[in-house]
Amino acid sequence: MKVVSSIGALKFRHPDCQVVRRRGRIYVICKSNPRFKVRQGGAKNRKKKR
Repeated sequence: MKVVSSIGALKFRHPDCQVVRRRGRIYVICKSNPRFKVRQGGAKNRKKKR
């Protein structure tokens, strides 16, 4: 997975890329070129398991 400071710039990376929000995280999904996959966010609202 590629680490990028801002996912907003990745919206225009490839025509097949989709920016999706799931469970408080932002994902970039690209089926034609899977190396463009990115995930951002969701680290601070993690639930604690006991």
